[in-house]
Amino acid sequence: MKVLDLEAAKQKAFRLLALRPHSEKELEKKLREKGFPAVVIKETLEKLHDLKYLNDASFANQWARNLVVNKLWGNKKIFASLRGKGLATELINVSIEKAREELPEEDAMEILIKKKAAKKKLATFDVKEKQRIFQSLMGRGFPPGMILNKLGRTKKEDIDGEDRE
Repeated sequence: MKVLDLEAAKQKAFRLLALRPHSEKELEKKLREKGFPAVVIKETLEKLHDLKYLNDASFANQWARNLVVNKLWGNKKIFASLRGKGLATELINVSIEKAREELPEEDAMEILIKKKAAKKKLATFDVKEKQRIFQSLMGRGFPPGMILNKLGRTKKEDIDGEDRE
């Protein structure tokens, strides 16, 4: 292992971490893409752990909180985002649970629905508007059953059988 490679890898890692926190797997992948040898990557990650710059639990908690509070995402989308960053399922579940203590999933969904109503200056939604909101909330990772309960159903929806659960 060359000392130059190790220094270059550490510098690259520091630059990446200066932009935003990263998970260990994410950082490992980025260093691999830059062509650093496995031995250098391993050594770099160990050094970052020693310096307390790399901590997956802390990263997961921060990332989940950001997505819960600032982005108003549902648990499914948050889970997918953290999974994409190479985190373990158990760690993800704990992080989401912790973040949800601050803002429950149902409350986040309510905020989004109120924003939509305020934008359109509506007291109630017609079927088409409910369908648009339903799709939007599904895209943010909210469960269909919870969305339908929150939006409520009209007689026409029940007759047409648009259950979607």
